[in-house]
Amino acid sequence: MEWFEAILLGLVQGLTEFLPVSSSGHLVIGREILGIEASGDLAFEVLVHAATVLSTIVVFRKQIWDLLKGFFRGLSDIKVERKDGSISLSCNDQTDYLLKMCVSMIPIFIVGVFFKDYVESLFGSITGVAIALLVTAVLLFFSDMASGRGISLVRKSGSTAKEYRNGISYWQAFAVGLGQAFAVAPGLSRSGTTISTGLICGVRRDVMAQFSFLMVLVPILGEAFLEIVGGGFAESSVGALPLVLGFVSAFLSGLMACKVMIALVKKAKLSWFALYCVLAALAIFIFA
Repeated sequence: MEWFEAILLGLVQGLTEFLPVSSSGHLVIGREILGIEASGDLAFEVLVHAATVLSTIVVFRKQIWDLLKGFFRGLSDIKVERKDGSISLSCNDQTDYLLKMCVSMIPIFIVGVFFKDYVESLFGSITGVAIALLVTAVLLFFSDMASGRGISLVRKSGSTAKEYRNGISYWQAFAVGLGQAFAVAPGLSRSGTTISTGLICGVRRDVMAQFSFLMVLVPILGEAFLEIVGGGFAESSVGALPLVLGFVSAFLSGLMACKVMIALVKKAKLSWFALYCVLAALAIFIFA
């Protein structure tokens, strides 16, 4: 991989990571256009994803700091209570939010541990990317329609304040985590899938705008750490300079895209991105 190719792919990753159009799918498309072999480039994939995680941390630094402060301050107040034959956990809002993030990570952890080799094999199929883009389009269109009409899988009348603390319940967090696990397939947008799943399950747009981006921090940083420990970067066919330039490119473009996407999720229609995914998939089927 040449240095200018790394910069271009880094830009693609940074701009598409937060937009609901699949960054990994666009990386596959970008490699196909530039004629870059997929084998040996997983280290580059992990590194540019880590760069966009870093941009997420920068954008949400205040929220992350508040969560961590509240968690450590509230450790002494965490209690397990028994009432009417049921067990409940008493904790502050920050601890509750972090616990829900942990619940959302369970599916992606299972995929990462037991299906890592299968996931890696998906990054060579351009046709698979096109199919996944169509699935992304369906999810975005349906979630836009559902949220616009107030349709939800949640029966709000039977819910309690505890279930909707911080705007999201534990089962909704797990459902969003399932969406993230399926989104490891290139072409199936992680942000699009998680946000769509949350909206379909009745989570508010402003809540999903933050939760969707924060829930991915630990899984991607963990993947990058395992890649380093396992010697993945040393064995990569990509040189040190392209890796560094790709990282910087993805980080800087990710900063801008993250802020734009937060505003779009709160106000704009996701169906416009659904249309883009359909057009991109059709272009692949026609020209690939």
